[in-house]
Parts: sequence; structure tokens; C-alpha cells
Amino acid sequence: MADWGTYMNIYYAVAVFIFGTVIGSFLNVCIYRIPKGESVVYPSSHCTNCSTEIKWFDLVPIVSYIVLRGKCRYCGEKISAGYPIIEFATAFLYLMLYVKFGLSIEFARYAVFTGILIVVSVIDFNTTDVYFSTIVTGIVFALAFILLYWHMGLEIKSFIYGGILSGLFFTIIIFVTRGGMGWGDMEICLFCGLFLGLKLSFAAIFLSFMLGSIVGLILILSGKKSKKDYIPFGPFISISSIIAIFLGRNIVNLYVI
Repeated sequence: MADWGTYMNIYYAVAVFIFGTVIGSFLNVCIYRIPKGESVVYPSSHCTNCSTEIKWFDLVPIVSYIVLRGKCRYCGEKISAGYPIIEFATAFLYLMLYVKFGLSIEFARYAVFTGILIVVSVIDFNTTDVYFSTIVTGIVFALAFILLYWHMGLEIKSFIYGGILSGLFFTIIIFVTRGGMGWGDMEICLFCGLFLGLKLSFAAIFLSFMLGSIVGLILILSGKKSKKDYIPFGPFISISSIIAIFLGRNIVNLYVI
């Protein structure tokens, strides 16, 4: 028979997954409203087609989409599959963070970080814009955790160096490529560095260029993009930063003796 500790771990894992779906639902609101310049708090959730306020029982993450068969209860308008995908992706990533870090300050820090990355990357993918409000939110939370670590007597230099050097590196890239990268990419990298620290930032930047090059080459060879077309780089930074959380130290160890 499984012991009490095993049951508690399962309980916490389920709770974290459910919590992740709820956060994912809020991230969907941010992704939809921020580009429109709307408040993410008010008004309450409503159908984007008929403007009918959505009742609480239709706001259950993932489940409501399945029950409603992907359509608005009132007007029958199709609901984007992106909503449950974001909810599930957030829940899955939170579960993976729990498996790696348990219920700890590291879990809280990376859960906040992951949530912001999802918003930034999806908005950048949809609009090719990086909104200052999302970057400021990321920087504020990053600095809050740095101050908390400092108060706890933990090392914080790596996070400060990670933010400064990551931002400086992308600033140099922007000037060298003369528009090949945007200032939004630099801002994303800056707050990622503040969250990840120096070594993991190195891994994330390395991975982002690898992923960007591979995907860009595939898109060009397939004829979906030309060499002159702009490809949002924010999603590559975000995906690479999330990979760095889990595998970054292994990647760094491959290249640093």
C-alpha cells in the first residue's frame, strides 16, 4: 500500500494542476485584452461576439470548453481552441515545476515567471508586438523575488548579472543586425535574466538562437516565409527560458568546464 506521503504528493499534484488551469484562464484574459488596451480585471468575462456575460459555470477551465463543444452557449459563436490549450499548457508546466521543486519559493518564482512568459510569447506571436505593461510586470515580480532572496540571506548577484548582461547582449545584437532584432526582444531577455540568473540565462539565449534558426530555416524552405519576413523572436526566448528552468544546468555543463 502507498504511504501517507505518497497520497499527499498526489493530492498536491492534482491541486497544482487545477490551480494551473485557473491561472491559465486568467492568462487567456490577459492575452486577449492587453493588445486591445483593456483592463484585465473589468468588465467580467463575456462573449466577444454577442457580449453576453459568461456565467460562472461556463468558466470552468478546460471542462466548460468540452461541455459547450467549443461554442458560446448564447449565440453559438465558435470559441477558439487556443483557450483550453493555454489552460492545459499552464497546468502542465505548473505540474512539472511542482515535480521538480515541490511547494517551495523556487516553485512560486518560476510559476510566476512561466505565466508571464506565456502571455508575452502568445501576444508577440499573434501581434508581433511586445507590450510594455507585460515587461514591467515581469521586472517588478523578478525584483520582488530578488529582494525576498536578499532578505532570506541568499545569493542574488547571479540574478542581477543575468538581467544586466542579457539585456546588454541583446542591445548589441540589435545594433549589429540593424533591425534584425527588436527592442521588445531585449526587454524580454532582460526580465528573463532577472528570473533565471546568469548561467541559466546563457542557456536560454543559446537555445533561443538555435530554435529561432531552425524554425526560420524550415519556414523559408517551405515557402511560408521569405528572408525579408519578420518572425517574432519572443516565443523562442520564452520557450528556451522554460527549457532552461528544467535542463539549463545540464546545457551549461556541456559547454563550461
